[in-house]
Amino acid sequence: MFTDSLILGALLIFSLRIIDVSMGTIRIIYVFKGRRLIAAAIGFVEITIFIYALGSVVANLDNWLNIIAYSGGFAGGTILGSFIEEKMALGFMTVQIIPSGPTQAELAGILREEGFGVTAFDAWGKDGSKVVLLVHLFRKDWGKLQEILNRQDEHAFITVMDTRSTKGGYLKLLKKK
Repeated sequence: MFTDSLILGALLIFSLRIIDVSMGTIRIIYVFKGRRLIAAAIGFVEITIFIYALGSVVANLDNWLNIIAYSGGFAGGTILGSFIEEKMALGFMTVQIIPSGPTQAELAGILREEGFGVTAFDAWGKDGSKVVLLVHLFRKDWGKLQEILNRQDEHAFITVMDTRSTKGGYLKLLKKK
């Protein structure tokens, strides 16, 4: 029914699409982070792979296996690209924390002891006076912050925002314990 070359061709198209779509995800991240030269270099390689894969499909439109491989590679590349982006954890994030209950003042101190820069300000919520904590951190340190928050105040209201850039203030590399 299918020859080995047809199956190998479809596997090649599938693999190329996984690579180029993953690269596209990473390229977009670099664009958003203002790293244009790296993004351009990735884009050059990405589009070269894309053209080869697309050309292989278009040259054989009667081969449905190639079309399925092309589409499947796109889906797989989307998943892999988002996984890679998550592991790279480039840049910064801002976390807004509204502690629950009496731990409000204590939580800021605990976070500072752990190396996080914390800005605290008073706010008024549905149930009265609250303290809002604003923490700017490297994305790679998000896991450590989550760990602390889960341990200290699992019912805190947390909002996470991507931060494009920062200037000044207190932001340092956290030491691993």
